[in-house]
Amino acid sequence: MLNDKLPDQAVILAAGLATRLRPITQDMPKALVPIHGRPIIDFIFDQLKNINIKNVVVNAHYFYEQIEHHLQKYSDFNIQISREKEILETGGGIKQALSFLKNDIFFVINAKILWSNGKINVLKRLVNFWDSKKMDALLLLHPTVSAVGYEGMGDFFLDQNGLVSRRKNLQISPFLFTGIQLLHPKIFQNTPDGFFSMNLIYDKLIQDKKLYGIRHDGEWFHISTPKHLIEVENKFLDKNESFYG
Repeated sequence: MLNDKLPDQAVILAAGLATRLRPITQDMPKALVPIHGRPIIDFIFDQLKNINIKNVVVNAHYFYEQIEHHLQKYSDFNIQISREKEILETGGGIKQALSFLKNDIFFVINAKILWSNGKINVLKRLVNFWDSKKMDALLLLHPTVSAVGYEGMGDFFLDQNGLVSRRKNLQISPFLFTGIQLLHPKIFQNTPDGFFSMNLIYDKLIQDKKLYGIRHDGEWFHISTPKHLIEVENKFLDKNESFYG
């Protein structure tokens, strides 16, 4: 174990327009789309509560009022809403949220995914693997062959030391990025203001050998289209306590 203290802050990315999930998201944000009767974002808060993370920033844009209203029930969390007047993409959205965070590592979780933990809570695994002398960002990667609701060609390769490299055009890679990561705020120095993708930062970190990853040993579920939603609902079992173990 390289770290014995969990960070106490997280960012949930919930600002997207969710156009691929329409008509389901015609009048609601993706983060509030129900899975077995519960909004996606509630499962994420379950995971954060499970490891006692209380300080949460949620970025919001599309139907942001609904997200703000829904989150009022979480009185045991310190929740800040980072409202985007215009879509800022992943990099710009996280950068704007930094104003609500301490200058320390923090989790980022995309509000269009669900996951189960393996033998060890996956957020704890990320912290246990974190080494500030080697890495500036740590991604949770999942095997493409076992992902639910995913039809892509993968995103990354992972070497035996945990270093991440990107797949090239027309290549198929064994791992996809899950949308769960641990970041240090210093990686946002000298980045553009406004709209930009985290891929800009990842490419720089790969070049500097500062981007690491770990393989997810639980299950992972991606909700992007109505077809994916049906597939995820058929395979994601809310009653299974292993999803929160």
